[in-house]
Amino acid sequence: MRGWLREAAGGLPRQFWFLWTGTLINRLGAFVVIYLAIYLTQDLHFSQSQAGLVLGAYGVGGAIGTMTGGVLTDRWGRRPTMLIAQFGTAALMLSLGFAGHFWQLLVGAWLLGVFAEGVRPAFQAMMVDVVPDRDRIRAFSLNYWAINLGFAGAAILAGMLAKVDYLLLFVVDAGTTLITALISLVFIAETRPVRAAVRRVRGGPGLGTVFRDRVFVSFLALNFVIVLVIMQHMSTLPIAMTADGLSPATFGWVIAVNGLMIVAGQLFVPKLIDGHNRSRVLALAILIMGVGFGLNAFAGSAAFYAVTVVIWTLGEMLQSPSNSALVAELSPSQLRGRYQGVNSLSWSAGSALAPVIGGFVQQHAGSAVLWLSCAALGVLVAIGQLVSGPARERRAAELRLSERALTTPAPAATETPHEEDITPPRQVPVPAEN
Repeated sequence: MRGWLREAAGGLPRQFWFLWTGTLINRLGAFVVIYLAIYLTQDLHFSQSQAGLVLGAYGVGGAIGTMTGGVLTDRWGRRPTMLIAQFGTAALMLSLGFAGHFWQLLVGAWLLGVFAEGVRPAFQAMMVDVVPDRDRIRAFSLNYWAINLGFAGAAILAGMLAKVDYLLLFVVDAGTTLITALISLVFIAETRPVRAAVRRVRGGPGLGTVFRDRVFVSFLALNFVIVLVIMQHMSTLPIAMTADGLSPATFGWVIAVNGLMIVAGQLFVPKLIDGHNRSRVLALAILIMGVGFGLNAFAGSAAFYAVTVVIWTLGEMLQSPSNSALVAELSPSQLRGRYQGVNSLSWSAGSALAPVIGGFVQQHAGSAVLWLSCAALGVLVAIGQLVSGPARERRAAELRLSERALTTPAPAATETPHEEDITPPRQVPVPAEN
C-alpha cells in the first residue's frame, strides 16, 4: 500500500500540494451554483424562466471570465490573477446571498461567473508550470480526485445547511473560497515564465494565435463534441429516468455512482495508462463513454441506469487526466494562460449547449434517438482522436524542444575552445604598390 501511494502521489512539487489543498477546500464548499435554481424558485419564489436567466447570466459571465482570465494569466501573472479572482469570488458569493431583487441577482450571478471561472486558466497554467512533463497525468488525476471528493462532501454538507437556512450556503461557500485565496496569498509563488522568453515570440502573440493553431483547435473541436455527450447526465438523463417512473431521489443515488467510482479508483488510472499511446487511450475512453450513454436507450430500471453510469464513468476516468495533460503539452509556456482559457471556453460552451441540443432531440425525436446519437458521436470522436493523434504528438514534441531551447543556458564566455573549433583569420590581400 505504501509503495502504491508513493507511485500515485510521491515526488510532486510542494507548490502542487498547496494548489491541490486549495482545490479540495474550495470544492467542499462549492454548492451555491448547484442549488441556485432551487433557491431562486423555492425560497425567493421566482419563476423557472427567471431562474433560468440568472443561471444563464452566470454561464455568460463564466465564458467571459475564462477568456479574460487566460489573457491576464499571461500578462499579469498566475498568482495575481488567481488572487483577484478568488477574493472577488468570495465577496460576490456573500453579496449574492443577501440580494433579493431579480436584477441584483442577475448582475450578481454574471459577475460571480466572471470571477469564479476566471481563476481556472491561472490555476491550470500554474499547475503545468510547476509539474514536470512526466508527472502531469498523475498530478491531473490527483486534482480530479480532489474535485470529486470535495464535490461528494459538498453534496452532503449542502443538504444539511439548506434545511437550516439557504443563506448559509452562500456564507460557507464564500468562506471556503476565502480560505483558498489565503492559501494562494501565503504559500503560492508566481510561476510565469520570465519575460525574456516571452519577448522572443515575434509579433506580440494574443488570443488570435490560439485560434490560428489548427492542431489545438481541432483537438478542442473533438473535445467540445464529447462535452455535449457528457453533460447529458445533468439535463436529459434525469428527464428520461423520470419518464420511466423513477423518482428524483433514485436519480440522485444513481448519479452518485459517478462520484464514488472516481473517488475510489481515479488514483489507479495513471499506472493503468502509463506507457500506452495517448491518442489510443483517449479514443478508447471516448468510445467507452459513448457506449455508456448509448445503452440508456435500452434502460428502464434504476439498476440498468446505474450500470450505464458505471460504464461511462470508466471512460471519463481515463479521459480526464489524459485530456488535461495533452492540453498542457500543446500550450506554449508564454501563452499557457490563453490556451487554458480557450480550453475552458470549449467546456463552458459545451456545457451551455448540451441541455439545449439534448432537450430538443429528446422532445422531438425521443430519448432512444438521443442516446443512440450520443453513441454515434462517441464513435466519430474516437475515430477523430486516432486520425489527429500523430499531428498532436508531433506538435507536442516540437514544443518540448523549443521550450528546452529557451531555457538551456548558453555556454560560458570563459570556456577555452579546442584548436579544431578555432576558425583561422581570413587573409586579406595587400594591394601591390605601383
